[in-house]
Amino acid sequence: MALTQRLDLRQSQSLVMTPQLQQAIKLLQLSNFELATFLETEVERNPLLEFDEGGGDTPETAPEEGPAPTETAPLDGDFAENWESEGAGYEGDAGLGGSWGSGQGGNFSGEAPSLEQTLSGEISLREHLLGQLNVDLNDPIDRVIGRHLINLLDESGYLTGTVSGIAEQLGCDVARVEATLGVLQDFDPPGVFARDLRECLAIQLRERDRLDPAMACMLENLDLLARHETARLMKLCQVDKEDLVDMISEIRSLDPKPGLVFDAAVAQAIIPDVLMRPQQGGGWLVELNAESLPRVLVNNAYYQRVSGEAQKKEEKEYISEQFQSASWLVKSLHQRATTILRVASEIVRQQDAFFRHGVQHLRPLVLRDIATVIDMHESTVSRVTANKFLLTPRGVYELKYFFTASIAGTGEGETHSAEAVRQRIKTLIHAEKPDAVFSDDKIVEILRADDIEIARRTVAKYREALGIPSSVQRRRQKASVL
Repeated sequence: MALTQRLDLRQSQSLVMTPQLQQAIKLLQLSNFELATFLETEVERNPLLEFDEGGGDTPETAPEEGPAPTETAPLDGDFAENWESEGAGYEGDAGLGGSWGSGQGGNFSGEAPSLEQTLSGEISLREHLLGQLNVDLNDPIDRVIGRHLINLLDESGYLTGTVSGIAEQLGCDVARVEATLGVLQDFDPPGVFARDLRECLAIQLRERDRLDPAMACMLENLDLLARHETARLMKLCQVDKEDLVDMISEIRSLDPKPGLVFDAAVAQAIIPDVLMRPQQGGGWLVELNAESLPRVLVNNAYYQRVSGEAQKKEEKEYISEQFQSASWLVKSLHQRATTILRVASEIVRQQDAFFRHGVQHLRPLVLRDIATVIDMHESTVSRVTANKFLLTPRGVYELKYFFTASIAGTGEGETHSAEAVRQRIKTLIHAEKPDAVFSDDKIVEILRADDIEIARRTVAKYREALGIPSSVQRRRQKASVL
């Protein structure tokens, strides 16, 4: 076979992700809070950028005639052309990336401490326990063991290691670790240093002087209490119904996670990215949350001045590069705002029945349904709905909440939202009577009578996801006098 040279001409398509386009995609999936953090860094880095305190021309409102989607203002340059090209399959980044005091008051200058310095800060569980340790344990070895045990507590106040393992690690007797642990279990808050729930409750009952043999038997059979098997509990604990009611009431007053009193994470309020409210005459008004939406602008006056004063080639290139970067960022933010508004408006339009009548009217919806109407790629819609929240007359919802799988109906072409079906199951179970508890099979029959085709295992899955026990356990609970 002879070897010859050939020259072939072939055409192919490839997606080139410029840094600017990657940045635009990244901005799209950030929440307003994350965006503000990113922009602070950009303003510090780029001298031509500054925050717009007075507001700009960013699209903020979309009136809904039923409602109708918002038109996006066109952008010039290759930004508008390439914005949707990321739908070819590119998946970008998902994001952007205590000690004890010395006991000395005041400061080294001898001045009196300020009011702020005298205010006590939040104390942690570890600090709270170390303070008691230094008072109650005098032996240095016991203190070392105690500090080690404190370091092994989880956030709920439970001991995560074993006594034998701790003794081996510290090179001491198991009996000494047990003795130190016994002292620490008398610390405040009651129940800390327990190794399981039974021991945690026992420590608290012992502190109340309520750990009698009947109560100890109750703690050994907590599984029966969870299943409401009161007859067996009365027999095992050798008490009557009245005593059992008092014992259960006492257990319910205890704290199963005593450590959470300290180091509790502060709940962060959700700041909605999009707001909606009813319009006079019908329809909805959808708008961006201007209070949480950060804006930046290019300082053109400063750019003109420094570009005119620049002498060296490197200086001119740097100024030009920063100007292009700032301009692109402003365009990206405008496109981001417009895209979020269009997606949110279409979601509101398609889920109009939910906002008017409740969760049982939530219709099945997938990303493709929104993307087709607003002429965008599904991946763009997916990024827009990530970490974005909508404030509605029915509460605050993540935009992804409105996308649910469909469940077939008994009629032709009819489908139901999975979330709506879950809520229907929840409503049925909450309305059942003690002498007529619905089994999963009975729920299937009821739903089919309502034109919802669903399997028994799906009902069981939804019921468990809602935290609802089985029909046997519910029947026992409703029949119990407790």
